[in-house]
Amino acid sequence: MKLRVAGIVRESVVDGPGFRYVIFAQGCNHRCKGCHNPDTHAMDGGYVVDTESIVEDIEKNRYIDGVTFSGGEPFLQAEAFIDIAERLGKVNTNIICYTGYTYEELMESKEVSRIKLLGLIDTLIDGPYVEESKDLGLPYRGSGNQRIIDMKSSLSEHTAMVVASDLQPMLGY
Repeated sequence: MKLRVAGIVRESVVDGPGFRYVIFAQGCNHRCKGCHNPDTHAMDGGYVVDTESIVEDIEKNRYIDGVTFSGGEPFLQAEAFIDIAERLGKVNTNIICYTGYTYEELMESKEVSRIKLLGLIDTLIDGPYVEESKDLGLPYRGSGNQRIIDMKSSLSEHTAMVVASDLQPMLGY
C-alpha cells in the first residue's frame, strides 16, 4: 500500500515519550493558523512510500520506544496508516497519533477507516492547533485545547478518556 509522506524521522524525542519513529503524513485540510508543519498542507507535496518498507525500517530500529503518526493529517490517509498499525500490532508497538480532528468528530465520522484506525492506536492527541491558545509548556502538544486521549479506555467507555498531564505513566516511564 502507498502512503504520501512529508517525511520520516527515525529517532525523535519531541513527538511522544522516549525515542519515537515518526511518520509525517502529507496533506492537511485543517491548515491551522501558526501550524508547526505548514509544508505538510499540500495534498500533492512530499513523496510516496510503500507502507511495507516503512514497517521493515521500523522493525530494524531496536532503539525506538514507539511510533508516532503526525502530519499533515494522518486520518486523510487512514487506510495506509491502518496497514502500518496492523503490521506493528503484531509486534506490540506503541502508537501515538496526532490529528486536527477531535475524538468526537472522528467517532461521528461516516468513514469506517477512521474508526478502524482509532481502534489500532494507543494514544490520540486531538484537536486543531489554536494559535491564541499556544502553550509551549504542555507536553507533546502546542495549544491548550489539544488533548492526550487514552484510546483503549476511550473505546471501552465510549467517551474521550483524557490523560491528566502527560504520557509518561501510560508508557511506564
